Amino acid sequence: MADKFTVVREPTLWKEPKLPQLLAETRAVMIRNQTKLTRALIESAPQLLAIGRVGVGLDNIDVRAATEKGVVIIAPLDANAVSVAELTIGLMIALARKIPRADRSTKSGAWDRLGCTGIEMHGKTLTLCGYGRIGRLVAARANAFGMRTIIFDPFVKEDDGVAVLTDLREAAAQADFVSVHTPLTPQTRGMIDARILDAMKPTAFILNTARGGIVDETALLAALQNGKLAGAALDVRDVEPPVGPNPFAALDNVILTPHIASFTIEAQTRTFEAVCADLERILRGEPAVNFINFPRPRK
Repeated sequence: MADKFTVVREPTLWKEPKLPQLLAETRAVMIRNQTKLTRALIESAPQLLAIGRVGVGLDNIDVRAATEKGVVIIAPLDANAVSVAELTIGLMIALARKIPRADRSTKSGAWDRLGCTGIEMHGKTLTLCGYGRIGRLVAARANAFGMRTIIFDPFVKEDDGVAVLTDLREAAAQADFVSVHTPLTPQTRGMIDARILDAMKPTAFILNTARGGIVDETALLAALQNGKLAGAALDVRDVEPPVGPNPFAALDNVILTPHIASFTIEAQTRTFEAVCADLERILRGEPAVNFINFPRPRK
């Protein structure tokens, strides 16, 4: 795009005091997950035609404000789904077979085979909280391991070969693994709370590769410390990066990764290329392909 348009690149996290100045004459902006486009920022950009979201979550964009201002929101929702699904399965295997513990133990000079005894995924029940693009890919891969899948998703009524439950507590109670794949919204914030965690088996695991705010971290930490869960894998956190003490890091049955679910060469390439192509279309006066609200600016 730099050979056709004037491009300003900010490699560090954008801070709000600087953004209004940068956006004042901007026609298109491309952001990742840590840049938050609030209503005030969108209103400070009178020439803005399109917002390109490199990723799938829209919780850092005021979608209503952008839509009211006639700004196209671009997000290639399918671009990183395979990568997220693959990391989810990888974390599931790592939890089941205690791979991080075995690695640390062996590197330290120990040979703790008994302490690293794990479980098979075959025959276990996986509850998916969210059955969109990523959830369906996770289900297909879990099926290859011989797992039973339960779906909790208010927007899914039934699906061939998959059990759909309308009560999250019941779905969690049956699970050996609970994996979160819903967007972060006012309705899903704190959805996995103490009540849901209390319903889970003490031998069960929870995974979150969606958004940190969906899982109540205080309740999860308490459940793990009290032995009410077998373990957890968190690729996302409520605050990213976390600040201050990190009590999860002290737990041997917790895997922490720095929001890398979509960070594969293939997913990043697909996402950037799709966003750039759509931004070019908008700037040329053509409709976008991967739009969230409408294909052309309404201004």
